[in-house]
Amino acid sequence: MIATTSFGADSAPRFLSVVIPMHNESGNVRPLIEEIRAALRGKTEYEIVCVNDGSTDDTAAELLALKSEYPELRVIHHARACGQSTAVRSGVKAARGDWVATLDGDGQNDPADIPKLIAALEPGVALVGGNRRHARRDVWIKRASSVIANGIRSRILRDSTPDTGCGLKLFRRDVFLDFPYFDHMHRFLPALAQRAGWRVVSVPVNHRPRNRGASNYGTIDRLLAGIVDLAGVFWLLRRAKRPEVSEEQ
Repeated sequence: MIATTSFGADSAPRFLSVVIPMHNESGNVRPLIEEIRAALRGKTEYEIVCVNDGSTDDTAAELLALKSEYPELRVIHHARACGQSTAVRSGVKAARGDWVATLDGDGQNDPADIPKLIAALEPGVALVGGNRRHARRDVWIKRASSVIANGIRSRILRDSTPDTGCGLKLFRRDVFLDFPYFDHMHRFLPALAQRAGWRVVSVPVNHRPRNRGASNYGTIDRLLAGIVDLAGVFWLLRRAKRPEVSEEQ
């Protein structure tokens, strides 16, 4: 068994599941899988769980071809597109690791940053999020909407996180599965972790331009949906209770 202490954290994962939601990412599949393998090889035991979210291109075929090459790759299929949060949750539910790293399927998140997230782990931390704030490589409207959304969200929820929209995250699987589930929840994971009494940490990460395909998740629709979701999460935070639990011996 490969020791995980090479990352320099006592609370490092015993086994890491890398979960990737993919919708129409033909051409991005092989490069991303090979980068993840290169980033984690010899550092920790891991698996790669790709969730094909109802793709209508060759994503499914490319994943199945790679599965025969790489035994660490697992492929989950959605019969129809359900959205990023649902795809992430399907992957986390299927994951075998005690910790989960997520990243987007378009190749803009850099898999080489995964060890950096693991190195940031310390007692009491259940989630480490990537921060693209000073390295974002997107069109201006995406950058502008992200700054606005992050500013409003941070001010209202006080989640101490500058960039919740970054797909590159590391979190405890059991903690994630205890969160209330709703669409677009992946943008509120830090607030949900704090609601449950855990600490969150942000780490500066690389961000790369998309080299193949087009964005599959819209900008304006995400912004509008985020307003409704923000109100819902604010209500959840207001209604949260964290009892001090003990058991008679």
